[in-house]
Amino acid sequence: MAEEEEERALLGPGGGGGGGSGCGSPPGGPRGLSAACDPRRLPHRLLVLALMCFLGFGSYFCYDNPAALQTQVQADMKVNTARFMALYAWYSWPNVVLCFFGGFLIDRVFGIRLGTIIFSIFVCVGQVIFALGALFNAFWLMEAGRFVFGIGGESLAVAQNTYAVSWFKGKELNLVFGLQLSMARIGSTVNMNVMGWIYSRVQDLLGHTGHSTLGLTLLIGGITCLLSLACALILAYLDKRAEKLLCKEQGKTGEVIKLTDVKDFSLSLWLIFVICVCYYAAVFPFIGLGKVFFIEKFKFSSQEASAINSIVYIISAPMSPVFGLLVDKVGKNIIWVLCAVVTTLASHVMLAFTFWNPWVAMCLLGVAYSLLACALWPMVAFVVPEHQLGTAYGFMQSIQNLGLAVIAIAAGMILDTRGYLFLEVFFSACVCLSLIAVVMLYFVNHLTGGDLNWSAKKREKLQKVAATETLEVFNRNSNSSGFFIVNLPERLSLARDQDTRNDFVHAFLRRAVLESACLARCSASRHS
Repeated sequence: MAEEEEERALLGPGGGGGGGSGCGSPPGGPRGLSAACDPRRLPHRLLVLALMCFLGFGSYFCYDNPAALQTQVQADMKVNTARFMALYAWYSWPNVVLCFFGGFLIDRVFGIRLGTIIFSIFVCVGQVIFALGALFNAFWLMEAGRFVFGIGGESLAVAQNTYAVSWFKGKELNLVFGLQLSMARIGSTVNMNVMGWIYSRVQDLLGHTGHSTLGLTLLIGGITCLLSLACALILAYLDKRAEKLLCKEQGKTGEVIKLTDVKDFSLSLWLIFVICVCYYAAVFPFIGLGKVFFIEKFKFSSQEASAINSIVYIISAPMSPVFGLLVDKVGKNIIWVLCAVVTTLASHVMLAFTFWNPWVAMCLLGVAYSLLACALWPMVAFVVPEHQLGTAYGFMQSIQNLGLAVIAIAAGMILDTRGYLFLEVFFSACVCLSLIAVVMLYFVNHLTGGDLNWSAKKREKLQKVAATETLEVFNRNSNSSGFFIVNLPERLSLARDQDTRNDFVHAFLRRAVLESACLARCSASRHS
């Protein structure tokens, strides 16, 4: 009865409107509902935004639990660095495959609401298994927990982005994705600086160190996953309510995965993949091993090492939205990526071969990491047709996770046998490969007339050209409403010359995938 009264209040006199469809609301706005309860009003949407941001907080907080507790994990579980880094590899292994199917499961199997809840449960269960493995002194159980955690973590990020697209449109989307990414980085930062303190308090409570202390610490950290699960449940209720009151469709990822599209990928896209894998291979494994590095080389205390190791995430939290806006306004994506890669290389060289204050190098790394994420991921949308975007991004995230899994294990083995100097040389070599790929991408893009390095003004100009062409085509074919959407070859045949056709294609793709490029900046992957 209460739900029926609420629906009538929102729809106003006349009930369902629209011929008794049960949908719609009067033009004057909702009646009888406060702003906080109306899905179309700002206070209610801000509540939804807050829930979206905290939805991924738990998974980001717990993802880097091993990095925050590296010395404790290795000492209490009696494992070497290679086995320690396997905890990160086990997270990545399931996502080599799941990156292709996360969107499909949300769209076709579970739906956004049930899918989000299921993935949140996977995150919670994975963290509990991980903690129990430490509690019972069973490292294999900890590895199993990270595997289960990984199944939920990446797919939960897809669900989070899907909710954002469902509730926010247009220019709002850039801000929403920026806020979500910032909250994710805050989760990682809090983990780096809090988990060591929690371990110390548990140690004081129990009166000793050991695997039981580690297990209880990880269980306490898992409370953040329960917070995210609660957000998933509340979001599901609010989304269902909005769907009922406003006839709002359940959100979908829009991903279309066709593995046969891989054979059509251009050289530019493959170079983007190489940049992605080689760059992130020198960032995330380094952060995973960074705490002990700063303790051993620079004689930092445990608390100081945790603080400097988290500075990359601290910088990324506010800078990601800023750099996203900057890249949107300026364009020139390849130049931005080049700057980010060169800065990252300089950072690793400084850490490897000098004893300069490491805060300088880590701050540079944080700035470069934030810039690259904003410039690299949207480039995929510029080089593939819209119908191949799902496959391209899925493949990119898949090989990224494969690279991170392999590099994590390799980094652990190098550290065990050669030490931190060789490890930093290895990371520098990875960044050099990324730099070579960026330079190659610049020349390939230039020689093929690609638009990856166009300025924002040029793209905007071509969008206007495309809009004019679209209007002309529509006017000539007003009897066929689906002409513009379906018959691309016929549209191109109306262009005046080859240059116009090429410009039309680029502008059409840019306009068609603009929202997808924005989504890519946040990405379905936490490694962006």
